Order: sequence, then structure tokens, then C-alpha cells
Amino acid sequence: MKNLLVRTASGVVLAVVVLGAIAWSQWSFGALLALLTIVGMTEFYALAEARGDSPQRIIGLIAGLVLLALNFAFVSDDIQILGSASGAFARGMAFLLLLLPVMFICELFRRRENPLADIATTLLGVVYVAMPFSLMCYFPIVASETWSPGVMMFYIFIIWANDVFAYLVGMTIGRHRLFERLSPKKSWEGFFGGVIGAVAMGLVAARVLDGGYVAWAGLAFVASITGVLGDLVESMFKRAAGVKDSGSLIPGHGGVLDRFDAMLLSAPFVFVYMLFVM
Repeated sequence: MKNLLVRTASGVVLAVVVLGAIAWSQWSFGALLALLTIVGMTEFYALAEARGDSPQRIIGLIAGLVLLALNFAFVSDDIQILGSASGAFARGMAFLLLLLPVMFICELFRRRENPLADIATTLLGVVYVAMPFSLMCYFPIVASETWSPGVMMFYIFIIWANDVFAYLVGMTIGRHRLFERLSPKKSWEGFFGGVIGAVAMGLVAARVLDGGYVAWAGLAFVASITGVLGDLVESMFKRAAGVKDSGSLIPGHGGVLDRFDAMLLSAPFVFVYMLFVM
């Protein structure tokens, strides 16, 4: 009961902080993404180190933040630093490109036994964590001509609805294991229950945001399927590292990767879906 209370309280606080940052302003949303990127990449590099690799944490974090910043600059009309948003994007991209050869140069002086693995895990941290959070910068504007935090908020609601319905259905009637090697508790019944819950939330989003029902149902379907795969991918990383949670930042929930694993894999798919459908 104590663990349940801690988990519930921290979950409520997390929801308030995340949704509040999204709704408050474009800048608070950007700050939230930056914080999640820093913590998420730090947790990922810790998982890699638990496996014996030695990623270049500093360069990886800088690259991840630059990637996020230049995408945020590209979608923001308020940034006048370095002349314009497009100018900031171009300069940020140039700096990001320079970090790649610098990473190889630094590895020359680290004298590690497996430099290839160290460079690979450094880059993977950027791709796995920073890139999805960077793509989320576009969610509030892709389906709308103006800044619309409701789009991002309902994307999160869809992911949460998938988790809640999958848990409830799986606990009630779950019998057939979905992916027992990585997640013994997940069932096919819970999987389909989560999809139904996510699509239902997508229809609610269409109603509230005055969007197309078919388009939002499709977005929810894509987010649900890829979100489950994202959860399994993070479980794969944790199992390889021999840990239960990616971190301990959120009491009762683990780390940022534990809470946002579904979004990390689903975000690229949802972004492409928004571009071509919405």
C-alpha cells in the first residue's frame, strides 16, 4: 500500500509538471524537452556503462541538446538569436556536424579496448533519446497552423490510455504472453485492450480539438502499436544491463526512460504520420 501511494503521488506530480509545461508556453515546453533529454541520455549511458561500454557522455549530451535546440529554433517564431530562427538552425546544424569528427578524435586519446562500441553507444544515445524529443517540438504545429499544445497533450493522453487499458485488460483476462522473453507480464489481451483504449482517446482528441475522427484514430493506432514496441525495446536494454529500472528520479516509477520509453519509439512514427496524414 505504501508503494502504491508513493507511485500514485509521484505519478500525479509528474503529470502536472509535464502537462503544465506543455500548456504554459512554447518556452516551458522546450525547457521540459531539454530536461528530459539530459536525464534520459544520462540514464541510457549508464545502461551502456553497466554493459562495459564507455560512451563519451559530455559530447553525447552536447550533441543531443544541440539537436533539440536547433529543431526548437526551427519551429519557433520568437528566437532572434543569430539573426533568425533559420539562421540559428543552420549554425546549430554546422556545430552538430563538427561534433561527429570530434567524437572520433577524442576516442584516440581515451585508450579504450573497444572504441567502436564506445562511439556507437554515444551516437545511439543521441538517436534513441534526443532525436524523438526533438521531433516532439513539431507536434504542436504539424497538425495546426499555429501553436496548439492540445495536440501534444492528447498525444500523451493516447500513450497513457494505451498503458492503462493494457494493464487493466491484461490483469483481468490476460492469458497469452506477448513477449515473455523481455516482459513476462505483457499479454496479447492487454495489447489489444491498450490499442482500443488508445483509439478511443484518439476519438476524444478529434472531438475536443475539432479534428478528423479517422485521422486521429489512425494516429492513436500508430502511437499505440509503436509505443508497445518502445516499451519492449527499453526492457531489452535494461535486461542487457541487468537492472530493473533505468533510474530512480521518479519514486515508484523509475527513471525518465521507464516513463517515456513508449514515446521515444513512437514519436518518429507519429511525426511522419502527422506530416503525411494530418
